[in-house]
Amino acid sequence: MERELWFRVLIFHTVTILIMLYSSAGNLDLTCSHQPIIALAGDDVILPCHLEPVTSAASWTVEWTKPGLDPEFVHVHEDGRLLHEIQNPSYYYRTRLFVDELEHGNVSMKIFKVKLSDEGTYRCSLPVVQEEVFVQLIVGSVSSPVVNMTSSTLGAVVLECKSKGWYPEPEVLWLDGEGNLLSAGPTETVRGPDDLYTVSSRVTVEKTDDNIFTCRVQQNKTNQTRETHIHVPDDSFTTPSSSSSPASIFVGSVVGIISIAVAVFAVWKWIRKKIKTETNQGASDASGKRENQSNSSEDQPLTEGGEETEQTRTQNKSSHAESGPGRDEEERQTRDSVSSRGRNRNRAANGRGKSKT
Repeated sequence: MERELWFRVLIFHTVTILIMLYSSAGNLDLTCSHQPIIALAGDDVILPCHLEPVTSAASWTVEWTKPGLDPEFVHVHEDGRLLHEIQNPSYYYRTRLFVDELEHGNVSMKIFKVKLSDEGTYRCSLPVVQEEVFVQLIVGSVSSPVVNMTSSTLGAVVLECKSKGWYPEPEVLWLDGEGNLLSAGPTETVRGPDDLYTVSSRVTVEKTDDNIFTCRVQQNKTNQTRETHIHVPDDSFTTPSSSSSPASIFVGSVVGIISIAVAVFAVWKWIRKKIKTETNQGASDASGKRENQSNSSEDQPLTEGGEETEQTRTQNKSSHAESGPGRDEEERQTRDSVSSRGRNRNRAANGRGKSKT
């Protein structure tokens, strides 16, 4: 009898608790941010969610998932701990809940060192009360622009602005010292393999009261703005730079080419003249040698056998060294006399040969 009574009391309390639980759950709201959460790559970010009215979720399962991810579990808190075994590897050691605040209904999740790939829609759900809410995370990346003066002409200066590492794609604006927009050329945009954007823009400016100009790079989606100011000296508007314009570059190139051509022509002409001089000199030397050989042959007296004696050669050399134009006739007579004696000897020899015969 007592056991039956105890059982009825237990059922009554169980039913009462269930009624209270469902009655309470019907009034619970899981509230998260209705606005996108914006974070910069590398920063920490909190995706805020809480229960209203304040209700403890310390003993409940809290699930944070990202639809489209495989596996989709970003952080699952159950029985007082993180279910690491079902967590997506890309979020290992980068997420946490505020465990000490679960009893106050705070089920927000914090993500450490946000990546561009973390951008997207997240779902926070409490299975015990069948509540779920979505939160959007936007991840951006920014960097300060760099401004340089690239060239100048009389009365105008060309400025270039360049900024790397932006996400999402930004826009570039030019302003003068009073904040007025300047008319610039189209922005050049390049998206790298890391999905980050590099933007560059050029503007031609004229002299103003302060010569201060601003390059502003902004991303409206992430509400991020970076800008850089530059002051252009007055003399930059009056003195063309070394790389002032395409015309000056063209003129310089033409002058350089002409100078090289003149130098090559001068070298070629000098080489040609040198070769011609050497050729003429060689021909003159050869002619001189031939004349000397001819003169030597005519001046040599012969011996009986038609050969010149050593004494005759010595006399001939001495005679040439000492003779002048007045001795030419004497030398000729000497040669004729020697030749006559040689012929007489030959006749005598021939006569003796015939007598013996």
